[in-house]
Amino acid sequence: MSAVVSALAVVAPARRRSWTLVAGLVLVGAVVLVAVISLVWLPYAPADTTGTRLEGPSLAHWIGTDKLGRDLATQLMSGARIALLVGLSSVAVGAVIGITVGLVAAFAESWLDDSISAALDVVIAFPVLLLAMLIVAAQGASLGSVIVAIGLAMSAVVARLTRVLTKRVLGEQYVTAARTSGTRWPGIVARHILPNIWPTLSVNLALQFGVAVLAEASLSYLGLGAPPPNASWGRLLQEAQGTVVTAPLGAIAPGIALIMLVIGVNFIADGLRDVADPARKGRR
Repeated sequence: MSAVVSALAVVAPARRRSWTLVAGLVLVGAVVLVAVISLVWLPYAPADTTGTRLEGPSLAHWIGTDKLGRDLATQLMSGARIALLVGLSSVAVGAVIGITVGLVAAFAESWLDDSISAALDVVIAFPVLLLAMLIVAAQGASLGSVIVAIGLAMSAVVARLTRVLTKRVLGEQYVTAARTSGTRWPGIVARHILPNIWPTLSVNLALQFGVAVLAEASLSYLGLGAPPPNASWGRLLQEAQGTVVTAPLGAIAPGIALIMLVIGVNFIADGLRDVADPARKGRR
Protein backbone atom coordinates (compact mmCIF):
# COMPACT_ATOMS: atom_id res chain seq x y z
CA MET A 1 0.00 0.00 0.00
CA SER A 2 2.80 2.40 0.89
CA ALA A 3 4.47 1.68 -2.46
CA VAL A 4 1.28 2.66 -4.29
CA VAL A 5 1.00 5.89 -2.30
CA SER A 6 4.64 6.72 -3.07
CA ALA A 7 4.12 6.06 -6.76
CA LEU A 8 1.07 8.31 -6.84
CA ALA A 9 3.01 11.03 -5.03
CA VAL A 10 5.63 10.96 -7.79
CA VAL A 11 3.15 10.76 -10.69
CA ALA A 12 0.95 13.62 -9.47
CA PRO A 13 3.73 16.26 -9.46
CA ALA A 14 4.87 14.99 -12.86
CA ARG A 15 1.38 15.54 -14.24
CA ARG A 16 1.25 19.01 -12.73
CA ARG A 17 4.56 19.86 -14.32
CA SER A 18 3.45 18.56 -17.71
CA TRP A 19 0.31 20.68 -17.48
CA THR A 20 2.47 23.64 -16.51
CA LEU A 21 4.50 23.19 -19.69
CA VAL A 22 1.34 22.87 -21.76
CA ALA A 23 -0.11 25.99 -20.14
CA GLY A 24 3.07 27.91 -20.94
CA LEU A 25 2.99 26.80 -24.56
CA VAL A 26 -0.68 27.79 -24.85
CA LEU A 27 -0.08 31.26 -23.35
CA VAL A 28 2.98 32.01 -25.44
CA GLY A 29 1.42 30.40 -28.51
CA ALA A 30 -1.58 32.71 -28.23
CA VAL A 31 0.67 35.78 -28.22
CA VAL A 32 2.71 34.41 -31.14
CA LEU A 33 -0.49 33.72 -33.10
CA VAL A 34 -1.72 37.27 -32.54
CA ALA A 35 1.67 38.67 -33.62
CA VAL A 36 1.68 36.56 -36.80
CA ILE A 37 -1.87 37.62 -37.67
CA SER A 38 -0.90 41.27 -37.16
CA LEU A 39 1.70 40.90 -39.91
CA VAL A 40 -1.02 40.29 -42.52
CA TRP A 41 -4.14 41.84 -40.97
CA LEU A 42 -5.09 44.51 -38.47
CA PRO A 43 -8.59 45.83 -37.66
CA TYR A 44 -7.40 49.40 -38.30
CA ALA A 45 -4.21 51.19 -39.24
CA PRO A 46 -2.04 51.66 -36.11
CA ALA A 47 -2.14 55.46 -36.48
CA ASP A 48 -5.89 55.63 -37.26
CA THR A 49 -7.54 58.07 -34.83
CA THR A 50 -11.01 58.15 -36.39
CA GLY A 51 -12.67 56.39 -33.46
CA THR A 52 -14.43 58.10 -30.58
CA ARG A 53 -12.10 58.87 -27.68
CA LEU A 54 -12.20 56.35 -24.81
CA GLU A 55 -14.97 54.34 -26.43
CA GLY A 56 -15.99 51.10 -24.72
CA PRO A 57 -15.98 47.66 -26.35
CA SER A 58 -18.23 47.38 -29.39
CA LEU A 59 -18.52 45.52 -32.69
CA ALA A 60 -16.44 48.24 -34.34
CA HIS A 61 -13.80 48.30 -31.59
CA TRP A 62 -13.62 44.98 -29.73
CA ILE A 63 -11.65 46.30 -26.74
CA GLY A 64 -12.50 49.96 -27.17
CA THR A 65 -10.37 52.97 -28.06
CA ASP A 66 -7.71 54.99 -26.29
CA LYS A 67 -7.63 58.70 -25.48
CA LEU A 68 -6.55 59.49 -29.05
CA GLY A 69 -9.35 57.47 -30.64
CA ARG A 70 -7.09 54.61 -31.77
CA ASP A 71 -8.40 51.05 -31.75
CA LEU A 72 -7.02 49.22 -28.71
CA ALA A 73 -7.19 45.78 -30.34
CA THR A 74 -4.95 47.07 -33.15
CA GLN A 75 -2.52 48.54 -30.65
CA LEU A 76 -2.37 45.29 -28.65
CA MET A 77 -1.79 43.18 -31.78
CA SER A 78 1.01 45.48 -32.91
CA GLY A 79 2.44 45.44 -29.38
CA ALA A 80 2.65 41.64 -29.45
CA ARG A 81 4.95 41.96 -32.45
CA ILE A 82 7.19 44.43 -30.62
CA ALA A 83 7.35 42.31 -27.45
CA LEU A 84 8.35 39.15 -29.30
CA LEU A 85 10.84 40.96 -31.55
CA VAL A 86 12.57 42.67 -28.65
CA GLY A 87 12.52 39.54 -26.50
CA LEU A 88 13.97 37.22 -29.14
CA SER A 89 16.49 39.74 -30.48
CA SER A 90 17.71 40.76 -27.02
CA VAL A 91 18.17 37.13 -26.01
CA ALA A 92 20.09 36.50 -29.23
CA VAL A 93 22.41 39.45 -28.56
CA GLY A 94 22.88 38.45 -24.93
CA ALA A 95 23.52 34.81 -25.86
CA VAL A 96 26.14 35.56 -28.52
CA ILE A 97 28.07 37.99 -26.32
CA GLY A 98 27.57 36.08 -23.07
CA ILE A 99 28.48 32.63 -24.39
CA THR A 100 31.56 34.02 -26.14
CA VAL A 101 32.81 35.84 -23.04
CA GLY A 102 32.03 32.85 -20.80
CA LEU A 103 33.95 30.44 -23.03
CA VAL A 104 36.94 32.80 -23.21
CA ALA A 105 36.98 33.09 -19.42
CA ALA A 106 36.75 29.32 -18.95
CA PHE A 107 39.67 28.62 -21.29
CA ALA A 108 41.79 31.62 -20.22
CA GLU A 109 44.72 31.76 -17.83
CA SER A 110 43.82 32.18 -14.19
CA TRP A 111 44.64 35.91 -14.06
CA LEU A 112 42.47 36.68 -17.09
CA ASP A 113 39.70 34.41 -15.83
CA ASP A 114 39.72 36.22 -12.48
CA SER A 115 39.66 39.62 -14.18
CA ILE A 116 36.73 38.69 -16.42
CA SER A 117 34.85 37.17 -13.48
CA ALA A 118 35.34 40.32 -11.41
CA ALA A 119 34.10 42.49 -14.28
CA LEU A 120 31.04 40.27 -14.71
CA ASP A 121 30.25 40.51 -11.00
CA VAL A 122 30.35 44.31 -11.22
CA VAL A 123 27.98 44.35 -14.22
CA ILE A 124 25.60 41.83 -12.65
CA ALA A 125 25.41 44.00 -9.52
CA PHE A 126 23.46 46.56 -11.58
CA PRO A 127 19.83 45.75 -12.47
CA VAL A 128 19.19 44.96 -16.12
CA LEU A 129 16.71 47.82 -16.41
CA LEU A 130 19.17 50.37 -15.00
CA LEU A 131 21.94 49.33 -17.39
CA ALA A 132 19.50 49.35 -20.30
CA MET A 133 18.32 52.85 -19.34
CA LEU A 134 21.90 54.15 -19.33
CA ILE A 135 22.68 52.61 -22.72
CA VAL A 136 19.44 53.83 -24.33
CA ALA A 137 19.96 57.32 -22.89
CA ALA A 138 23.43 57.39 -24.48
CA GLN A 139 22.34 56.01 -27.87
CA GLY A 140 18.89 57.59 -28.14
CA ALA A 141 15.49 55.93 -27.98
CA SER A 142 14.86 53.55 -30.89
CA LEU A 143 13.86 49.93 -31.34
CA GLY A 144 17.42 48.94 -32.26
CA SER A 145 18.98 50.68 -29.27
CA VAL A 146 16.47 49.02 -26.93
CA ILE A 147 17.37 45.57 -28.28
CA VAL A 148 21.11 46.21 -28.03
CA ALA A 149 20.80 47.75 -24.56
CA ILE A 150 18.78 44.89 -23.08
CA GLY A 151 20.98 42.28 -24.79
CA LEU A 152 24.18 43.83 -23.45
CA ALA A 153 22.69 44.18 -19.97
CA MET A 154 21.71 40.51 -19.73
CA SER A 155 24.88 39.15 -21.39
CA ALA A 156 26.81 39.25 -18.10
CA VAL A 157 24.44 36.72 -16.50
CA VAL A 158 24.75 34.42 -19.51
CA ALA A 159 28.54 34.80 -19.49
CA ARG A 160 28.88 33.86 -15.83
CA LEU A 161 26.64 30.82 -16.22
CA THR A 162 28.51 29.74 -19.37
CA ARG A 163 31.84 30.05 -17.55
CA VAL A 164 30.67 27.94 -14.60
CA LEU A 165 29.15 25.23 -16.80
CA THR A 166 32.18 25.12 -19.11
CA LYS A 167 34.58 24.80 -16.18
CA ARG A 168 32.54 21.86 -14.95
CA VAL A 169 32.61 20.11 -18.34
CA LEU A 170 36.35 20.78 -18.77
CA GLY A 171 36.96 18.71 -15.66
CA GLU A 172 35.38 15.61 -17.18
CA GLN A 173 37.61 12.73 -18.24
CA TYR A 174 36.38 12.62 -21.84
CA VAL A 175 37.37 16.26 -22.31
CA THR A 176 40.78 15.61 -20.80
CA ALA A 177 41.21 12.68 -23.17
CA ALA A 178 40.23 14.84 -26.13
CA ARG A 179 42.73 17.53 -25.18
CA THR A 180 45.45 14.94 -24.63
CA SER A 181 44.80 13.47 -28.07
CA GLY A 182 45.52 16.84 -29.64
CA THR A 183 42.00 18.11 -30.29
CA ARG A 184 42.09 21.90 -30.58
CA TRP A 185 39.82 24.02 -28.44
CA PRO A 186 37.34 24.91 -31.25
CA GLY A 187 36.70 21.19 -31.69
CA ILE A 188 36.33 20.68 -27.94
CA VAL A 189 33.83 23.55 -27.76
CA ALA A 190 31.78 22.27 -30.69
CA ARG A 191 31.82 18.56 -29.81
CA HIS A 192 31.87 18.52 -26.01
CA ILE A 193 31.24 21.91 -24.38
CA LEU A 194 28.22 23.37 -26.18
CA PRO A 195 26.20 20.11 -26.42
CA ASN A 196 26.61 19.57 -22.66
CA ILE A 197 25.94 23.11 -21.43
CA TRP A 198 23.15 24.00 -23.87
CA PRO A 199 20.27 22.29 -21.98
CA THR A 200 20.96 24.38 -18.87
CA LEU A 201 21.70 27.49 -20.91
CA SER A 202 18.40 27.16 -22.78
CA VAL A 203 16.49 27.32 -19.48
CA ASN A 204 18.33 30.48 -18.49
CA LEU A 205 17.78 32.07 -21.89
CA ALA A 206 14.06 31.32 -21.65
CA LEU A 207 13.98 33.16 -18.33
CA GLN A 208 16.02 36.01 -19.83
CA PHE A 209 13.34 36.33 -22.53
CA GLY A 210 10.80 37.21 -19.85
CA VAL A 211 13.24 39.69 -18.32
CA ALA A 212 13.76 41.29 -21.74
CA VAL A 213 10.01 41.68 -22.33
CA LEU A 214 9.54 43.33 -18.94
CA ALA A 215 12.58 45.57 -19.48
CA GLU A 216 11.25 46.73 -22.88
CA ALA A 217 7.84 47.47 -21.39
CA SER A 218 9.48 49.41 -18.53
CA LEU A 219 11.66 51.44 -20.90
CA SER A 220 8.65 52.26 -23.08
CA TYR A 221 6.65 53.24 -20.00
CA LEU A 222 9.45 55.67 -19.07
CA GLY A 223 9.57 57.08 -22.59
CA LEU A 224 12.91 55.42 -23.44
CA GLY A 225 11.53 52.62 -25.60
CA ALA A 226 10.69 52.41 -29.28
CA PRO A 227 9.05 55.71 -30.32
CA PRO A 228 5.62 55.93 -32.01
CA PRO A 229 4.13 54.55 -34.19
CA ASN A 230 5.56 51.42 -32.49
CA ALA A 231 2.73 50.22 -30.23
CA SER A 232 4.62 48.92 -27.20
CA TRP A 233 2.55 47.49 -24.37
CA GLY A 234 4.56 49.59 -21.94
CA ARG A 235 3.74 52.79 -23.80
CA LEU A 236 0.05 51.81 -23.85
CA LEU A 237 0.17 51.45 -20.06
CA GLN A 238 1.82 54.86 -19.74
CA GLU A 239 -0.76 56.52 -21.98
CA ALA A 240 -3.66 54.90 -20.10
CA GLN A 241 -2.57 55.84 -16.58
CA GLY A 242 -4.42 59.16 -16.70
CA THR A 243 -7.71 57.52 -17.71
CA VAL A 244 -7.49 54.30 -15.70
CA VAL A 245 -10.63 55.18 -13.71
CA THR A 246 -12.84 56.33 -16.59
CA ALA A 247 -11.55 53.79 -19.17
CA PRO A 248 -9.82 50.96 -17.28
CA LEU A 249 -9.55 48.65 -20.31
CA GLY A 250 -6.80 50.85 -21.72
CA ALA A 251 -4.56 49.75 -18.83
CA ILE A 252 -6.01 46.31 -18.11
CA ALA A 253 -5.69 44.94 -21.65
CA PRO A 254 -1.94 45.56 -22.18
CA GLY A 255 -1.27 44.53 -18.59
CA ILE A 256 -2.98 41.18 -19.10
CA ALA A 257 -1.12 40.65 -22.39
CA LEU A 258 2.21 41.36 -20.70
CA ILE A 259 1.43 39.03 -17.79
CA MET A 260 0.32 36.25 -20.17
CA LEU A 261 3.57 36.34 -22.13
CA VAL A 262 5.90 36.54 -19.12
CA ILE A 263 4.10 33.83 -17.12
CA GLY A 264 3.91 31.62 -20.20
CA VAL A 265 7.65 31.91 -20.81
CA ASN A 266 8.38 31.13 -17.16
CA PHE A 267 6.16 28.05 -17.34
CA ILE A 268 8.05 26.90 -20.44
CA ALA A 269 11.37 27.52 -18.69
CA ASP A 270 10.22 25.36 -15.79
CA GLY A 271 9.33 22.57 -18.22
CA LEU A 272 12.68 22.90 -20.00
CA ARG A 273 14.42 22.65 -16.62
CA ASP A 274 12.77 19.30 -16.00
CA VAL A 275 13.82 18.11 -19.45
CA ALA A 276 17.39 19.26 -18.90
CA ASP A 277 17.57 17.58 -15.48
CA PRO A 278 15.28 14.49 -15.41
CA ALA A 279 16.48 13.60 -11.91
CA ARG A 280 14.93 16.86 -10.69
CA LYS A 281 11.47 15.43 -11.37
CA GLY A 282 11.96 12.90 -8.64
CA ARG A 283 13.38 15.40 -6.19
CA ARG A 284 10.48 17.85 -6.41
